[in-house]
Amino acid sequence: MKNLIIKLLANAVALAIAAWLISGITIQGATTGRRILTLLIVAAIFGLVNAVVKPIVKLLSLPFIILTLGLLIFVINAAMLLLTSWITGKLDVQFHVADFWPSALLGALVITIVGMLLNAVLPDKAELR
Repeated sequence: MKNLIIKLLANAVALAIAAWLISGITIQGATTGRRILTLLIVAAIFGLVNAVVKPIVKLLSLPFIILTLGLLIFVINAAMLLLTSWITGKLDVQFHVADFWPSALLGALVITIVGMLLNAVLPDKAELR
């Protein structure tokens, strides 16, 4: 349970940094508390998309991933970010990714780098017990 909460918070931080750095990614809310709640909801949806949809897409595109020496992974990550934006739009959550290039692709790159840094700093599962 603790690991799930830590991953949710790490996703929220990564999404917040991406929204701060990339002008095409917006998180709206009237108050700071509303923005934080929006970030947590978006992080949960983003985590679900990455847990359910992303493995299927990666499996179906495995030959192309190999052919592009793994660079297609960035395109898949950007597509997952756009899918998250679309889902949150249907749920009336104030998160929006403007377009694929440069917003989604650069946003996915920022989220990946921030996620890697946070995973290096945060404790592992075994340390949480």
